[in-house]
Amino acid sequence: MTERTIAVDYLTRVEGEGSLHVKLEDGRVEHVELRIFEPPRFFEAFLRGRMYTEAPDITARICGICPVAYQMSAVHAMEQAYGISVGGALRELRRLFYCGEWIESHALHVYLLHTPDFLGYPDAVRMAKDDPETVKRGLALKKAGNAVMQMLGGREIHPINVRVGGFYRVPSREELESLRPTLESALEIAEETVHFAAGLPFPDAEEDYEFVALQHPEEYAMNEGEIVSSRGVRVSASRFDEAFERAPVAYTHALQSVRKGGTPYLVGALARYALNGSQLSPRAKSIAREVGLEPVVRNPFRSILVRSIEMVYACEEALRLLSVYRPPETAWVEPTGEFHGGVGAAATEAPRGLLFHRYQLASDGRIEAAEIIAPTAQNQKRIEEDVRHVVERSLALDDAHLTALCERAIRNHDPCISCATHFLKLEVERA
Repeated sequence: MTERTIAVDYLTRVEGEGSLHVKLEDGRVEHVELRIFEPPRFFEAFLRGRMYTEAPDITARICGICPVAYQMSAVHAMEQAYGISVGGALRELRRLFYCGEWIESHALHVYLLHTPDFLGYPDAVRMAKDDPETVKRGLALKKAGNAVMQMLGGREIHPINVRVGGFYRVPSREELESLRPTLESALEIAEETVHFAAGLPFPDAEEDYEFVALQHPEEYAMNEGEIVSSRGVRVSASRFDEAFERAPVAYTHALQSVRKGGTPYLVGALARYALNGSQLSPRAKSIAREVGLEPVVRNPFRSILVRSIEMVYACEEALRLLSVYRPPETAWVEPTGEFHGGVGAAATEAPRGLLFHRYQLASDGRIEAAEIIAPTAQNQKRIEEDVRHVVERSLALDDAHLTALCERAIRNHDPCISCATHFLKLEVERA
């Protein structure tokens, strides 16, 4: 009997730290463990005792790449508890804010984290030496998304202008219109990105995913909607526990979220596109057809192409929102009536997928309990299945090539490991 171990100290080009352990015995994959070992960050614990109004600013610190998602899920949950309804221009500003985050986050992943996998570079810095124009396109897109976040959030990282009920300050029509040239240029680059991504070499793969995402009757869901799956789930965020459960796993600091019964599911761009692709803008749907993108994409390596389509949509949607914007009379909506305490739950679509928040509130508005389920925690078990299938198809590869392919399989899903704690050191044990 021979044993082989492959070790990579840390997975590069993902946010956070973790490891992967794959054990092979007699040519079979015995087990796969995606180990998220980054220390827990205790956000749920130190939200306790804080006022409900503090949640947006605290949760924004969970992630420097997608702080808007954490803020939006928090404010929606608080508004659900207090019975606050936010519509009109304030709702549209929130959607625009989310468009900015989708643009900057997708651009970061597509160009700086994922493209090097397809072109054979260890990182974007080395890639930039040979192909600086490709990296410049990615940076221009990220800058455009950041400009939207700066305008509406007060700053690009950990925005400070979001509050329960709306914003502390809303921009004038002229201020918002100043974003138009940047977003028009970004739309052109996003369309170029789709054609660029379509020409990348994709490994053959097909996964039997259960897709899970928000769905809204009138729009491609970002901030609001029911939680639905490709296998019949349809629940509101307040009924999340009827369809999903969290399970502690000995080898990871993330609580894995699975369907009731323990089966994995997938959130993120592939899920949104599969469940809501018919609601994309005409331009985004047209360019998807141009590059031959099927209505449901089950090859995880082609997720880079779906994210590129979503960037086209986010740029186009942002421009539409600029055109219809008229400043609201007030920057936020105050709660009305007497509050006796209760539970508020909400989910929004972070760039990486469904993000769920739930808060138990006391009658004075203090947070008694908080629960936050990040996209990567929901995808963790499904990523392990992807890795298992990659290894099963590739047993003849030597350790170096198998290691690289496993890393690629994980990066397909743009994991945000710091958000998931409650990758990549890679070990492949062959017996």
